[in-house]
Amino acid sequence: MSIKILITDCDHDSIDVERAEARKAGVELELAQCTTEEEVIAAAADADGIVVQYAPITAKVLDALPRLKSIGRYGVGVDTLDVQAATDRGVVISNVPDYGTEDVSDHAIALALTLGRGTARLDRELRAGGFSLESVKPLHRFNTRVFGVLGLGLIGSATARKAKGLGFTVIGTDPMREAGTVTDEGVEVVSQAELLASADFISLHVPLNSHTHHLVDDSFLDQMKDGSVLLNTCRGGVVDTNAVVRALQSGKLYGAGLDVFEEEPLPEHHPILSEPNVVLTPHAAWYSEESYTELKSRTIGNVIDFCAGKSPRNIYNPDALKAVRQPASN
Repeated sequence: MSIKILITDCDHDSIDVERAEARKAGVELELAQCTTEEEVIAAAADADGIVVQYAPITAKVLDALPRLKSIGRYGVGVDTLDVQAATDRGVVISNVPDYGTEDVSDHAIALALTLGRGTARLDRELRAGGFSLESVKPLHRFNTRVFGVLGLGLIGSATARKAKGLGFTVIGTDPMREAGTVTDEGVEVVSQAELLASADFISLHVPLNSHTHHLVDDSFLDQMKDGSVLLNTCRGGVVDTNAVVRALQSGKLYGAGLDVFEEEPLPEHHPILSEPNVVLTPHAAWYSEESYTELKSRTIGNVIDFCAGKSPRNIYNPDALKAVRQPASN
């Protein structure tokens, strides 16, 4: 039986990596650019597996695609997928949870250093004719600062390790870890309240779900240390961006480094763009040449493997295997 895989949507420069993997496995591969449920249903009608970037995969979509057995998600997060609906219908979801660990943690540290030394703002001011460091005062040695990591998974732990290497005192919090313990990286685990009150830098590394949506709101920011820095390289919806603007304008926050946003691209006239002590990047933390290739090959590889009857490297919803769909007849 031939296997067909559809890439529902992809904004990458090319899908050459995916095409090479498909050719090697003898799999038929097509690319669409779906943005709605209806477009996914129409494009994937005869697909055994799909690879998804942002297209909505809902219960309605799954019910309309009885042939579908496997979904591969580009990246770590699965917030565009109805995971429970897929699990109930025996559709296996695979993600790539560790492809960008080094890259995203590098980016979080880069944002911290940029704000911690004022380099981006000083560069802008110098190009505009200035030659002063007054706007970025006070600057402090990193070995006098506390770096807080909210979420001690793979990326958070890597960020903590790198912050320690720069001399920061590093603390972290995670609902899966008990306050008072120490991680393998030597990071002291504290309560969220203690982290907010103590950290000069707070780096966010949590998934986006109903519990973390707008986790960073006015109340969260009020509990942060005066003059601290917020860093977000996880998911835009974790942060209420307007609340961050208010905290910057009041002086509660010294600065913010944001790679992800509630709405992407960031709206042209969003007030965050007018804040001078903010460093913004266009959802770029995941990217390096190495992570780009690994993400693409592993995402489609997971789908190919499952559709071919093999065990993929990553299964996000293993309970789906209890109700896995039988192969559809041609």
